[in-house]
Amino acid sequence: MLTLSLVLAALAALVHVVIFVLESLMWTSARARRVFGLSLDEARNTQQLAFNQGFYNLFLAIVAVVGIVCVLVGSVPVGAALLFAGAGSMAAAALVLFFSAPDKRGAALKQGVLPLLSVLALAIAL
Repeated sequence: MLTLSLVLAALAALVHVVIFVLESLMWTSARARRVFGLSLDEARNTQQLAFNQGFYNLFLAIVAVVGIVCVLVGSVPVGAALLFAGAGSMAAAALVLFFSAPDKRGAALKQGVLPLLSVLALAIAL
């Protein structure tokens, strides 16, 4: 179960890095606007907000990856704490999105299922 948790956390981190790229680096691009359903004017008006939000996603991914590395080098308690914090925050943020924006439930599931399953597998493994 620990290995499953690490794989799921790594996939969740990858998803959040992609979100970072879309939000912080490509927000006004046609691709990002298509993914988030925005017009060019909406993207321009929210670019600063998205830039900042993208970094939140990147930092959560980094916490999860550092947790994975810690577990792999034998520091399981530290790694588990970081995984609970990183993946747990990803899952919690997805729950907030799921319940606060019914039209964005698909996005919430895409960003929240992997970290939630990672946290559950980690809890079972420990």
